[in-house]
Amino acid sequence: QVQLVESGGGLVQPGGSLRLSCATSESLFSFSVMGWYRQAPGKQRELVARISSGGSPSYADSVKGRFTITRDNAKNTVYLQMNSLKPEDTAVYFCKMTFVTNEYWGRGTQVTVSS
Repeated sequence: QVQLVESGGGLVQPGGSLRLSCATSESLFSFSVMGWYRQAPGKQRELVARISSGGSPSYADSVKGRFTITRDNAKNTVYLQMNSLKPEDTAVYFCKMTFVTNEYWGRGTQVTVSS
């Protein structure tokens, strides 16, 4: 059973920063595409950022220039550094691991941006 555990969420003021982490004990991590998704109340889950097994990142237009996704294969962990946070970034953030056609999700971590 693959488990992904997100951490680092919380309450932050507009303009602030948070760093999310997603860790797994799964040995296939280094061969997998890792992604961060978010889901706001009443909205569909959307892709925020993705990083290939080789470390190439891609971002949703809404977070380009503010968020950075990185991975540490030695620690089986993917990170999402979020800067210049806005109220519209408020959502539950989920981590997803994709290996070939297999997809695994974490349970999510709440990020709330509010003054």
